[in-house]
Amino acid sequence: MDFYIAHRLPGRVRLRYERNLLVPAQATVVQTLVSMQEGIDSVTVNPVSGSILIEYSGIEENRALAFVRALNDSYLEDKELLVQVGAVEVRESLFQSISVLLLRFLVKKILPLPIPLRAIMSFFTIAPRVQKGINALCAGKPFCADTLDASALALSFFSGNLNTANTIAMFLNMGDILEDYTRRKSYENLTQSFLNTQETVQLLKDGNESSVSISVLQTGDIVIVRSNSVIPADGTVVSGEAAVNQAAMTGESLPVQKTAGSSVFASTIVEEGELHIQIKACGRETRVSKIASMIDRMQSLKAASQIRSERTADKLVFYNFLLAGLTYAFTRDFIKASSTLLVDYSCAMKLSAPVCVLAAMKSCADAGITVKGGKFLEDFARADTIVFDKTGTLTESSPKVKRIIPFGGKTEREILKIAACLEEHFPHSLARAVVKEASERGINHREEHTKVSYILAHGLVSTLKKDALRIGSAHFIFDDEKIPKTPEVERAEAELAQTGCSQLYLAINDSLAGIIAVEDPVRAEAKEVVQELYALGVKDIIMLTGDGPETARTIAGKAGIRTYEAQALPDTKAEFIKKLKKEGRTVVMIGDGINDSPALSAADVGIAMAQASSIASETADILLPADGLRSLPLLRIIAQNLIKRIQVNNGVIIGVNSALIAGELTGVLSSTAAAFLHNGSTIAVGMSAMRPMDTV
Repeated sequence: MDFYIAHRLPGRVRLRYERNLLVPAQATVVQTLVSMQEGIDSVTVNPVSGSILIEYSGIEENRALAFVRALNDSYLEDKELLVQVGAVEVRESLFQSISVLLLRFLVKKILPLPIPLRAIMSFFTIAPRVQKGINALCAGKPFCADTLDASALALSFFSGNLNTANTIAMFLNMGDILEDYTRRKSYENLTQSFLNTQETVQLLKDGNESSVSISVLQTGDIVIVRSNSVIPADGTVVSGEAAVNQAAMTGESLPVQKTAGSSVFASTIVEEGELHIQIKACGRETRVSKIASMIDRMQSLKAASQIRSERTADKLVFYNFLLAGLTYAFTRDFIKASSTLLVDYSCAMKLSAPVCVLAAMKSCADAGITVKGGKFLEDFARADTIVFDKTGTLTESSPKVKRIIPFGGKTEREILKIAACLEEHFPHSLARAVVKEASERGINHREEHTKVSYILAHGLVSTLKKDALRIGSAHFIFDDEKIPKTPEVERAEAELAQTGCSQLYLAINDSLAGIIAVEDPVRAEAKEVVQELYALGVKDIIMLTGDGPETARTIAGKAGIRTYEAQALPDTKAEFIKKLKKEGRTVVMIGDGINDSPALSAADVGIAMAQASSIASETADILLPADGLRSLPLLRIIAQNLIKRIQVNNGVIIGVNSALIAGELTGVLSSTAAAFLHNGSTIAVGMSAMRPMDTV
């Protein structure tokens, strides 16, 4: 590819090429292929201006340029590749947009045109904004920024101040450009935090392996994914064997074996082995690409502070008009009256609040936290009650059989064999622990029982050689199934309760055959996180668990939680959340399992752990990263800072613009100066709102 160097700095070079050389889709190919090369930090291609900006590090300039020179027709004329990548979205730069605006304004100002022609040009300059004001008026919104701008421009024009009208229009247009840039930049920053467009993958083509960008993958391509690598797109395994961690998609904590013919999903991880995968859904079709549409949806879930700011902004417009009317009534000066309409509070407030929300969500995204709307951040900031599920949330979700206590002459081996035979049909964490323990002890549990019946959130029922089998919680065995509890069983329960282990009870016919104690360690960070949340203003932290009271008390103590609810079932968890809300509390529910979904949905804010089940992740309003609970205090800080920043910015906006109005009325400031300072302060507040939210 032919080009010349237009400008260079250390680590940065701008190239120029003949604009007709590349169509937009080819520009995308250049941008994509060069950006994935080692040592290249970023590449921006603008097919309108024929410009390529390359930023690099760790390599020489000549090597960076060689990547561009290597792009011959085999890449640029590959029709399948061109169709797949689409075209670079071309936007004028901020400098170009403002330069064109100022140039047009200056040309109109210095041209020696007759006054009638100047009036016509001025009319067409202000007409679009006047029309917007008329539309707002017809829509029943007399007090908004559009009617305010239209009134100021119309008064200036019809009073004969064409220069003032043109200048005001120019400043308003400049303000629009800057506001649009600020919003777009905030949105793009958030998107980039979620989507890493520089990721590469190993592509197998014609027996040769090469590294390519994920963005150029096509349906039918075969990629190689090895140990500790992320599967880049949905597909089917054509060869190889590997253990795949699907926790991000299905919530399964244990790796799943994948062989030829198995389906795999984007964002799951190959823990051990190697797979050759044929892509069946890539780009916008993959599950991971839902992030982009999620960002669009999340902006519709506004924080209450944002909504209040927008409503306040519109209400303040009324006082602008009132002040203009009073000014004219006392001065009979149209110019002075119209000048009070040039400075408003609406634009800055309506810019600052959503940018603050985007900045907060970006700070969350940078920490690996996915927030589905600003509303949930604000609700989390003012939450006074946080409810934790126990298993998989406060605990490690890696349960292990700690002890087996047999009764009635049974042996540990017999109890474990029967339990594993039943529990292999039900993939919850305790069941997996039982099956795994049986496997480690070399116990083969060939199916000899009849059909297994699962009693939701209680236990399993079956028969074996005419013996009735029941396995499940204490509530299921003793309360529902009426199995008698002997003094021997009570002593065993009291002993196990001190360990914090969960218990599975196995009954054969009308007597208890054994207790299996399963230990799921409390997360190392749980107690510290709970203490930090208390320090950040959370008044009550509650643990919900299906375990008995003694076990619940032990686990809650280890986690530093003062309040707990034992023997909680999925439906009672949701009812418990609703009860707290009826008491006037703002409630956050944190969980990870399918059975937590009703409670997550019932809470003001539902938060799912990183390895939550897919239904819990879909139901939740906020998704935590792999470090789990450790991110909760940071999330609280970001959420609280969001509210503070919106409030502080609103105070600054009201103060600055009130001062500008006072300056106009007293004659200290001209209308043009006030309009300039008003737009300048609006952008300053907007840029301030973009600052990271994890600091004050």
